[in-house]
Amino acid sequence: MISLKDYRGKKNVVISFVPAAWTPVCSDQWPGYNIVKDIFEIHDAVLLGITVDNIPTLYSWTNQMGKLWFEVLSDFWPHGAVAEKFGVLRSDGVAERALFVIDKKGITRYIDVHNINQRPPLEILVRELEKVH
Repeated sequence: MISLKDYRGKKNVVISFVPAAWTPVCSDQWPGYNIVKDIFEIHDAVLLGITVDNIPTLYSWTNQMGKLWFEVLSDFWPHGAVAEKFGVLRSDGVAERALFVIDKKGITRYIDVHNINQRPPLEILVRELEKVH
């Protein structure tokens, strides 16, 4: 169990919701964050990946992608409860492809609900991290 309260006053938080394991865009987006881990470190930020898939599916999928440096969280049960609280649970039961930047005070500073079939541009995320750091 991970709570945003764990990071309050300590780290900026980026939450990356993706629709589903094993899909091409999702399988490209998260490993891409491995390449730019230092950008998160420079901006004193932690990344949390969230999907509505169950834990065995996430375990298998993330192992196939290779070692990810960030926490990957299951929003499977109750199904999509976290995505729903963030307003990104779709009517078909998957999460939107969305990024949230939350500062150390717990204030949401940036939201990007992106085209579900496209990876969000990294440059925009970096710019938003610079604003909160």
